Amino acid sequence: MSPEAADAGLTRLCERRHSRLLLIDLQERLLAAMPEEERTAVERNAGRLVEAARLLDVPVEVTLQYPRGLGPLTPPLESLLDDSDGRTEKTSFSCCAAEDLSRRITGSDVIVCGTEAHVCVLQTTMDLLAGGEAVFVVEDAVCSRNPRLKVNGIERMRAAGAVITNHESVLFEWLHDAADPQFRAVSRLIR
Repeated sequence: MSPEAADAGLTRLCERRHSRLLLIDLQERLLAAMPEEERTAVERNAGRLVEAARLLDVPVEVTLQYPRGLGPLTPPLESLLDDSDGRTEKTSFSCCAAEDLSRRITGSDVIVCGTEAHVCVLQTTMDLLAGGEAVFVVEDAVCSRNPRLKVNGIERMRAAGAVITNHESVLFEWLHDAADPQFRAVSRLIR
């Protein structure tokens, strides 16, 4: 990513008409290995993003890392998804190695949630940035088994040009204005 593109990404808001929400590997067995407080917050905040995406017509993409070994998406998140959501099984740590998924998210503001911050989230973010995409990493919707490794992953992504944000900022950037017809429905998600 050129310095100009990185600077442009850091000074702009994510826009829903250009956004795709990417849930990376939020699977039962993987989340079970996370610190309980982090796991609960990530699942809740990712769920809020999915619900808002539904209300605002933001496409949702889901990846599953080796689902035979790590299991399915967690039931609370699975219950929020439908057949219109893109689903990708993978073994590569970067989601960008899955060509179909990579094509679907190209040219989007990619809003990233998932596990683990220092592995799959990091490698996906780095590949997206290298491809010139705008990446918004939702800090309160990503986690790692070791909190220090999450911090390191976040620092590396920030240094590479990703926008580090939080789920509430994303929701209100998608809305842009309290006059939006979906304002009340989206704001209820965070109460």
